[in-house]
Amino acid sequence: MKVLGIDIGGTGIKGAPVDTEKGEMLAERQRIPTPHPSKPDAVADVVAEIATHFKWKGPIGCTFPAIVKGGTVYSAANVDKGWIGTNGQALFEEKTNCPVVVVNDGDAAGIAEMRFGAGKGQNGVVIMLTFGTGIGSAIFIDGKLLPNTELGHLEIRGKDAEHRAADIIRQQKDLSWQKWAERVDEYLQRVEFLFSPDLFIFGGGVSKKHERFLPLLNTRAPIVPAQLFNDAGIVGAALAAEGE
Repeated sequence: MKVLGIDIGGTGIKGAPVDTEKGEMLAERQRIPTPHPSKPDAVADVVAEIATHFKWKGPIGCTFPAIVKGGTVYSAANVDKGWIGTNGQALFEEKTNCPVVVVNDGDAAGIAEMRFGAGKGQNGVVIMLTFGTGIGSAIFIDGKLLPNTELGHLEIRGKDAEHRAADIIRQQKDLSWQKWAERVDEYLQRVEFLFSPDLFIFGGGVSKKHERFLPLLNTRAPIVPAQLFNDAGIVGAALAAEGE
């Protein structure tokens, strides 16, 4: 099945057609900066622009960096607060004239990694974490997703964890890999204490540079880099739409 996968992030919105049977993108992804302010209509216009770029007329899967239930957005940590209570599915369908499924961004990345990447064939508790503008998360128990976990908002030293350990914080504060790894390690140890996972999958764009920081992390559970890197959201969005 061919589905247009679109990954909506705090800094960029990117998409590409995906072959859901192979977990592969069928064209070079199109990326457009996230509008600022990232109000619903402005973001939906970018989603429509990506669909138009690919001349798309079929199903679309969209990630969103928030709690999403039944297509409606219930939080807004890294996007405009106007999203809270907005039916993103209906808005995107209106703008694109296509059937749309909206899914939490961390969940989408995890779905892709569990089917085609580092989590394939893994049982027990698997936690996927994506480090970018924020920290996305997905928990799988024997391959089944526990949706909308939002573990990036665990409190560490009086702050949301993503305000200390997201990749954008590393960049903004010009942290060395060692200093950033110390922050990530503190966060991972909190997550490990709470959930006792059997495997961590480390995703987001920074996972392409995993050799610089993964050896510096200390967890009881094995920690491996995502195999789909920063394309996991696009592929996972498409898989979520296929599932619907």
